[in-house]
Amino acid sequence: MMMKVSQHHRSYYSQKSPTLISLFVLLLPIFFPHLFSPLARSYPSLFSEWNAPKPRHMRLLQGALQWQTPFRQQLELWSPLPHQGWKLCHDTKSTPLPEKSQGYIQVFLDGGLNQQRMGICDAVAVAKILNATLVIPHLEVNTVWQDSSSFSEVFDLDHFISSLRDEISIVTELPVEYSWSTREYYGTGIRETRIKTAPVHASADWYGIAAISPFSHRLAFDNLPKTIQQLRCKVNFEALLFVPHIRELGDTLVSRLRSSVEFSGQREKYVVLHLRFDKDMAAHSACDFGGGRAEKLALAKYRQVIWQGRVMKTQFSDEELRNQGRCPLTPEEIGLLLAALGFTNNTRLYLASHKVYGGEARISTLRTLFPRIEDKRSLATADERGKVEGKASLLAAVDYYVSMHSDIFISASPGNMHNAMLGHRAYQNLKTIRPNMALLGQLFLNKSISWLDFQNAVVAGHKNRQGQIRVRKEKQSIYTYPVPDCMCQT
Repeated sequence: MMMKVSQHHRSYYSQKSPTLISLFVLLLPIFFPHLFSPLARSYPSLFSEWNAPKPRHMRLLQGALQWQTPFRQQLELWSPLPHQGWKLCHDTKSTPLPEKSQGYIQVFLDGGLNQQRMGICDAVAVAKILNATLVIPHLEVNTVWQDSSSFSEVFDLDHFISSLRDEISIVTELPVEYSWSTREYYGTGIRETRIKTAPVHASADWYGIAAISPFSHRLAFDNLPKTIQQLRCKVNFEALLFVPHIRELGDTLVSRLRSSVEFSGQREKYVVLHLRFDKDMAAHSACDFGGGRAEKLALAKYRQVIWQGRVMKTQFSDEELRNQGRCPLTPEEIGLLLAALGFTNNTRLYLASHKVYGGEARISTLRTLFPRIEDKRSLATADERGKVEGKASLLAAVDYYVSMHSDIFISASPGNMHNAMLGHRAYQNLKTIRPNMALLGQLFLNKSISWLDFQNAVVAGHKNRQGQIRVRKEKQSIYTYPVPDCMCQT
């Protein structure tokens, strides 16, 4: 009798188990919403990121693992840039600072750290042009990184003011008569209370404050006096120092990266890789990254939720996008690029990046090629990271600092960090490798290419993309191309 009851129960539950499993899956989003929220950067997407694809370029990967880079190629790769005939330029006399300014300028800066940095430089230039007193810029809370850090929490305020004291007047806050001018005031909807009633025939002095929100890309790069261009560069490359605790943590990381002494007795060299492969990047590009139908659907859904149709899937095929160099390099692909350029499996590699789409599984091939990968968490203790942990702008500032002290910098794909490093390192004549995206896209499409042919094509295609000075063209940013506006020929 007992045996029959047990069999009955087993039969009953075996029939019900599919139903229970289905119910559990349906209830997962309710009890664990963070697993399904595209805005929760700290958790992986359940279906698209836990199953990162296997290596897509096995032939090249096998060739890279067996390749022995000639010593001469390594020597050339790590050699610093020769002097290129340009120097830091402070020859142009700035106009004297007037005894009294014409009012105040207040700006609200959106975007990430590097966008805000450019906005600060432009705000100083606008204050100089208008003979206005600059109120320390307000850094907006970025919708992606969710960081509320203020100017003084990121940048050394005293150094900023001191460096520019002969250029413009700077105050940390508005006088009491303008106390109504707050971020909340300008953040309200368009309504009458946002506009103070101007008296009839008001004098110029009545217009005491100009507030600009948002303030990004509000000053052109062309047809400006050389003094203004040089001032913008002075702010970016000299006045904007990070706060002391960021510099101290950065120095600690740099010291540990160089701590292993090579056989020659010299400090070890390291390369910084900005691994720009987050979910936003992957979704925005509309490229295929080898995750199959599930990944394509997940990225399409993410694209719709985040941008509500403002970013549509392109009409170009994946092959066409890659031929045009419009697909970000995956960690596997940037690893193959580094190996082809001549970096060996003994290279000290520092990863400067936000959360990688696909997590550790997506980085595994890169680690196979370069086992000596480091980042902030592997090099510093939790206590040492305490003041920056969980704050995207401060973490980005640490990466920026470590990047500026590296022997070589390379970004997996063009972007704000890539552009900022190109300009700042050009200003100091440091080596920065610019990936040839169109060439690499075409090479990776060729599934039959041998490692030797791939390696030769990569070396030839990047010979003049390692930090050689490029003169700025019309409409290009002086922060990316400081020559000739901010540097002088020797």
